[in-house]
Amino acid sequence: MTRQGQAYLCALIAVLFWSTIASAFKISLRYLDPVQLLLYAGSVSTLLLAAILVVQGRLWLIFRCTRRQYAMSLLLGLLNPFLYYLVLLKAYDLLPAQQAQPLNYTWAITLALLSVPLLGQKLRTAELGALLLSYAGVVIIATEGRPFSLQFTDGTGVLLALASTVVWALYWIFNTRDQRDPVVALLVNFLCSFPFVLGYCLFFSELIWPPLPGLLGAVYIGFFEMGVCFVLWLLALRKTDNTARIGSLIFLSPFLSLFFIHFLVGEEILPATFFGLVLIVGGLLWQKHLGK
Repeated sequence: MTRQGQAYLCALIAVLFWSTIASAFKISLRYLDPVQLLLYAGSVSTLLLAAILVVQGRLWLIFRCTRRQYAMSLLLGLLNPFLYYLVLLKAYDLLPAQQAQPLNYTWAITLALLSVPLLGQKLRTAELGALLLSYAGVVIIATEGRPFSLQFTDGTGVLLALASTVVWALYWIFNTRDQRDPVVALLVNFLCSFPFVLGYCLFFSELIWPPLPGLLGAVYIGFFEMGVCFVLWLLALRKTDNTARIGSLIFLSPFLSLFFIHFLVGEEILPATFFGLVLIVGGLLWQKHLGK
């Protein structure tokens, strides 16, 4: 297989597993509360990232960071996985998966908006149109096809899902300043976040040995969502000679996700969800085209 073929294979496997995560969130939350799920899934991901570095003979690099890099990991670890997944999982706890997943998918829109004040970038009129198109999709999904009523399925859940996009966008903006190897940096971030996740769990929830379905769900999420998919995507980007084509594959994920949500979670997918998702993805593709 050529390097480009390997890149497509890695990217498609990552997209396939990412597409199952919304269902895994929703099913696992039947047995664990959000912070418990984050604690167990994050622990699995941390062990996986450490194992990857051990196999590569590069685990020692996590002890060679500068003070500034450790401080950066403390900030990034607070944002992701601690705050990001805590907010996102609570949104999934309150909303149907078919709503939470597309709303969270608008993080790229939020990133574009935050780049204006934080990175000094300018927002062109056409880009503003792309953002409005995507947010029209958000309103359609959140109101189950009644956009003018502005009556949301769960207002708190919608706010949390959109808030998660702010946290994720901030994470990526600050992450651009981190020059370390991505896997090394991610492992240090997870290690720095662990005390906060554990402390939050002890104060606001409880430590339990999860039921088997909940434990399996946490292992699945930690292994794929927070670990393997990230590494596969990095490999795809390193092997490809056309980053744009690989990047476009990610737009398959939300549509595939609806398929899994229907058959694994048992939700009846509303026409408004599909139509709203088309608007969101359309806005994202328009924005991506403008960025070329």
